[in-house]
Amino acid sequence: MSRYYVDCREMPSENNCDLTIFGSETHLVEAAAIHAVTVHKHEDTPELREQIRSSMKPEVLARAS
Repeated sequence: MSRYYVDCREMPSENNCDLTIFGSETHLVEAAAIHAVTVHKHEDTPELREQIRSSMKPEVLARAS
């Protein structure tokens, strides 16, 4: 299962939020939407969830040598 992340530091924020969330696409979109609504006072809309999806980046793991 692929994992992704979103980092609040990469988004405009009035409170300088530094939260980073990791997870599968489905869980990440849900968790990030809840965070956006409760902390950043956004409205949970399809547009918000699409913005979250478009800002997701794949998790990169360091390889052991």
